[in-house]
Amino acid sequence: MNILLLNPPHPAIGSRIPIEHLPPLGLLAIGGPLIDAGHRVELLDADIDDQPTAEIAALVRRRAPRSVLVGHSGSTSAHPRVVEITRAIRAAWPEAWIVYGGVFPTYHWREILENEPQIDIIVRGEGEETAVRLMEALEIGTPLNRVSGIAFREPLGTAGSGTHRLPMEGIGPPRSTGRAPLIQNLDGCRVGWELIDPARYSYWGRRRAVVVQFSRGCPHRCNYCGQQGFWSAWRHRDPVGFARELAWLHREHGVEVINFADENPTSLRPAWQAFLEALVAENVPLILVGSTRADDIVRDADILPLYRKAGVARFLLGIESTNDRTLRRIGKGSCIATDREAIRLLRQHGILSMAAFVAGFEQETDRDYWRMLRQILSYDPDQIQAMYATPHRWTSFYRRESRRRVIQPDLGRWDYKHQVLATDRVPPWRVTLWIKLIEAAAQLRPRSLGRMLAHPDPALRKAMRWYYEIGRKVWPYELFHFLFLDGRIAQGPTLREFMGPPQDGQSEILDAWAREVSSRQEQPT
Repeated sequence: MNILLLNPPHPAIGSRIPIEHLPPLGLLAIGGPLIDAGHRVELLDADIDDQPTAEIAALVRRRAPRSVLVGHSGSTSAHPRVVEITRAIRAAWPEAWIVYGGVFPTYHWREILENEPQIDIIVRGEGEETAVRLMEALEIGTPLNRVSGIAFREPLGTAGSGTHRLPMEGIGPPRSTGRAPLIQNLDGCRVGWELIDPARYSYWGRRRAVVVQFSRGCPHRCNYCGQQGFWSAWRHRDPVGFARELAWLHREHGVEVINFADENPTSLRPAWQAFLEALVAENVPLILVGSTRADDIVRDADILPLYRKAGVARFLLGIESTNDRTLRRIGKGSCIATDREAIRLLRQHGILSMAAFVAGFEQETDRDYWRMLRQILSYDPDQIQAMYATPHRWTSFYRRESRRRVIQPDLGRWDYKHQVLATDRVPPWRVTLWIKLIEAAAQLRPRSLGRMLAHPDPALRKAMRWYYEIGRKVWPYELFHFLFLDGRIAQGPTLREFMGPPQDGQSEILDAWAREVSSRQEQPT
């Protein structure tokens, strides 16, 4: 079958401000198994050039695929653009099956299929194995109710050949075949690197870069994060084979920077240490950046020299809050002392720290923001990243906050960089001013500027200057959008009225399976 993978343009600041982009790992992960199954697969990365909707539809018509598979890593905030683009594709090329995947459609499948008739099928959960089974079913006309891990409208599952899409008359109600089983062997689903030109993608100051996953999921239960629900269990790839793949990317494609998409690649120390040792043995000058937990860094204090030797240059630490009570309430499982010690250890071993914090978990006061500013300055991170609490229906945080008012009705701005929930004690404009003040104070204080201008490692000094240059553009951009373009509402609906009832219970049926898989991963190899 002729298949087109489509990465839609995304409105987020990270897609539009930097001149650098990273490849869409999720679609490449789908593409590899589809190619190996004998399909003709192309990738249309419309995000990298911010292509207009009409141009995307025209390109789809020109390529005439039998199936268009759409997905984006920024799943919730990308959804409005996905709707717009799929409607245009349906009008321009009605013969194609339109398949939609990602976190947002996994949970909102019913509403999407009810409201968007141009979307035929939704892939729920991990898509590598499901996509292969689905394309085979469409190709030979197998009823879709035999394909686990999808959602569709009833008539599509009971009639017709898959070589041509059925007409839409007589569409029935949406139905789901549930979640597909977890992929136990992540190395069995290869990434389709041949679908991209690596020269088009860069990061870290115009260095050729890719996104990778050593692991999936997260063993922790932070109540604002849906990773444990979507991935169900933490699993990792073979450490030696993964290191070999990264070395191949460098030697064959000139890749210099490896950006980890993992939530917690360091969760299982023996596996992570084995990977670092294997990568050192490959002897390739790679730069590794990613995110992890502060307590993992403190745990690994004795092997941080190995981190640096393997090429780790920066870790984002999700400190989330500078208040121990808030950290306990959101289930973070960390504390202020650990966060501060992790930043100190990273600096001691020549690794940059980026402290990520979130506003809006609580009904903060001005005094709380003042304390937040003082705490972050005391942490002394190299870089910071500010975000806003963004509730998703599949998290218990959503259930807890379901009565709070929504002030941002545009899902395209539900990207963690816009305020979406009202805070009773501080109006939105003052929250923004506090966040901008914290960012400016942290990044422009003499100690931070001194590192940026005179860090002893010239490569890290250059990387810090690159980050400052992006920040110089983003800071006024965010203020301008807040003042003139965000379109907030003063008395919006409650969260439950806006998005519907909570869905965090939907993943509970997978808990036993998740515990079983996690326990196997925790056994030393």
